[in-house]
Amino acid sequence: MEMVEERNWGRCFGITRHQLFVHPDVPYTSHNSSMCFEADIDKMFLSDLTAYIVDYLTAESAEGSDPGLCIVLPDQLGDPDLLIKFGLEAKKKVLKKEDAYRLADQMGIYLTEHGGTGQGVIGALAGTGLRLSGNDGRFRGKLIIESQTNLVSVREILSQTGVAHVRSLEGYELAPGELVRLGEKVKAVLLKGVKVLLVNPVSDAGPDGASWETYTKEQLKAF
Repeated sequence: MEMVEERNWGRCFGITRHQLFVHPDVPYTSHNSSMCFEADIDKMFLSDLTAYIVDYLTAESAEGSDPGLCIVLPDQLGDPDLLIKFGLEAKKKVLKKEDAYRLADQMGIYLTEHGGTGQGVIGALAGTGLRLSGNDGRFRGKLIIESQTNLVSVREILSQTGVAHVRSLEGYELAPGELVRLGEKVKAVLLKGVKVLLVNPVSDAGPDGASWETYTKEQLKAF
């Protein structure tokens, strides 16, 4: 992703990890997840980007993995809901790579396999659909928030991390002055197309004045 901007090919907007169906009939090397990033790229550099990613997958993919590559141009999709539906289905049932290729061909989507059984194309296509939905996945990496006490205001979170909102899953958006207790793994998720930090009401309100706390590692697994 950094390479895209270093070469002035375009601008990138964060990598998201999307959890797919875990089942004995699904071969995967680690947790069966798909990684996806969004970018605003000049189309004159698209072939260069594709070649770079193919070379990267060939050189860096783990032994025994089934890497797949999918590139979607949203403005050329006739019916984005078909791609989103495929992504949602990949979260709850076993799909076949023939299904992925059929849909990609139907929609004019670039989809290729780069080793192993080739079934990585299923996750590659599904990841783009889930990212396109705007309501799935968590962003790679922890949020870096400076605090000596693990207690910060929403205002500080917004200014330090670039998240668009700090809110509960039910939709309550915290005001800038509200305090949040930071957990051990502070990560943002993709909701309504933007980067969001999810919080819960504190279960053990103490003297620190916090009414909210960040999601736990277990709670984040839902994304």
